[in-house]
Amino acid sequence: MDARKGLVLIMAGAFAIAMVPATGGDAPATTASTATAGAMPAFANEQEFEALLARWRAQSQRQRAEQQKAVALMAPGTVAPMPAPAPVAEASTLDSVTVVGTGVDAGTESITNVQTEGVDEGDIVKAHGDYLVVLRRGRLFTIRIGGDALRPVSTVPAHGPDVDPSGTWYDEMLLGNGRVVVVGYSYARGGTEIGLFDLDARGGLHYRATYQLRSNDYYSARNYASRLIGDRLVFYTPLYINAYRLDPEEFMPALRQWRGAGKPSAFERILPATRIHRTGAELDLEDGVALHTVSICDLSKSPMPCESTAVLGPPGHVFYVSSDAVYVWATPWQRSGNDRDASSVFRIPLDGSAPGGLQASGSPIDQMSFLQRDGHLNVLVGSDADGEGMWAADGRAGSLALLRVPLSAFGDGSGAARSADYRALPGPDNDHSVQNRFIGDWLVYGAGQGWGDASATQAAYAVRYTGGTPQRIALGHDVERIDALGRDAVLVGNRGDDLHFTSVRLGDTAHPASVFVQRNAAQGDERTHGFFYKPDANTRDHGTIGLPIVRGDDSAAVLYLRNRAMRLSRHGALEASTRERRDDGCVASCVDWYGNARPIFLGGRVFALLGYELVEGETDARGLRERRRVDFSPSAPVAR
Repeated sequence: MDARKGLVLIMAGAFAIAMVPATGGDAPATTASTATAGAMPAFANEQEFEALLARWRAQSQRQRAEQQKAVALMAPGTVAPMPAPAPVAEASTLDSVTVVGTGVDAGTESITNVQTEGVDEGDIVKAHGDYLVVLRRGRLFTIRIGGDALRPVSTVPAHGPDVDPSGTWYDEMLLGNGRVVVVGYSYARGGTEIGLFDLDARGGLHYRATYQLRSNDYYSARNYASRLIGDRLVFYTPLYINAYRLDPEEFMPALRQWRGAGKPSAFERILPATRIHRTGAELDLEDGVALHTVSICDLSKSPMPCESTAVLGPPGHVFYVSSDAVYVWATPWQRSGNDRDASSVFRIPLDGSAPGGLQASGSPIDQMSFLQRDGHLNVLVGSDADGEGMWAADGRAGSLALLRVPLSAFGDGSGAARSADYRALPGPDNDHSVQNRFIGDWLVYGAGQGWGDASATQAAYAVRYTGGTPQRIALGHDVERIDALGRDAVLVGNRGDDLHFTSVRLGDTAHPASVFVQRNAAQGDERTHGFFYKPDANTRDHGTIGLPIVRGDDSAAVLYLRNRAMRLSRHGALEASTRERRDDGCVASCVDWYGNARPIFLGGRVFALLGYELVEGETDARGLRERRRVDFSPSAPVAR
């Protein structure tokens, strides 16, 4: 069984979260109080932090002694169940890594569907001048597209020459100022791996260095590990504190440059106690404690330095990165029926200033549940939501509410969001996973589970996040994707064997405008990066949609739809080759966890990345058709 499949079982068995449901359809309740001014205090020095660890060690020893005594008093032949230990920093447990970025090269058009305009995210393909850079199955590829070319140029391993890639998943890539950054997680070494490569003017790739950041596994089926802001890499890394291993060397954030065998002594701690913040609330190791850490690394310097800021809090999490801060919503794994304010929200600024905190209820669905705008934080929360590690975001959400608080409410962590800060929201069906996205002035949300019942009638909802009554949007299909068409929306999902696209105009009201149906098909990629919308220049409601699809006969393609004043119609499809492929000699990261297909719009050109093929299209009177393609597989790249 591979590592990530094993983690699914760990998550299901050990980290299931039972959130308190809101009764009667009301919003999750909270104690009415105001936020405390200021910021969360930090430890004064290393000695003060070590004193906390000493108290936790004593608590752990007492609990073990009581457990041993209970076992001794039991009748012969019976066995007392022992509590499972908390996750260890180096163990292969669930969680995520992330932050935010505007690292797109100046003058290079962005080809990644990002949550916030101007904020880049790690993906499997990036554009740089005349070249596309592709990350696939443990290798990096460059393809020249400038000068009307379509030609493979360079292929290199996505890891350093002295790095053993076995047990490592190279998942996503960033590109800024001619520097390629490959982000992966090593189950063999227990940490986030950062590989740096230089991209020269001729499309050549040159390995520079590998760094390892101590962290838990970052994988999430919905969120991404990396962001880039100029020359700054930013990571959110929760590190779980194990009651049985309270040595700071086991869980404190640290960085090492990989040389040869990568000796543990090469790790250098990057988080002093004076940058570890706390809310003042008592934390019980038996209930789980995490060091919620934001690390910022400077790509312009060699060797690459990193600095961290952290908050101690409950272990469950969803995180979101705005242009100036990382938000972490932390929730205990175990929640009692009377503990309605179990969650905490931390705002960790990217400028290094002290974090602020706020007590809250419920949990967001995923990173798309957040929006920072106009001096406020807006968050869609569910009473039963389980956070976003691995596939947790696909579970039931329970009762929904929209939280809206001013940024000034974030203080020392002792204050709580008021009941009046929550608005109860209707639906959707609790048996389906929730999709949600802020678009313009609206929050749009719905539910679906794929290949929906052909006879069912579903609904989505739209509500202005600043106030107003939620509006029901009647649909003939599940909601498996919500994305933006400029200031409007498109909702995508199946009804039976057919894939439906419903355009929704978000004006004075929210209402469906048109429906396009692709027969006998489903989405080929459920992540946000699988979708891209290219608006026409100077036209509000005209543009082109691209989305990978798979058909009932297992053929794959990228489907393109035209949007004309919110009327959707077929523009064409660029198809994957059906010819048999040779062995690519893959040795690491041999599963496409982040998908292997993308629609790409660059200038006036349209491409489809389909596995090891890059297909270019052109438009004639009948729509989009194939112009040419190139196979850039490591075995035999052949253009035709």
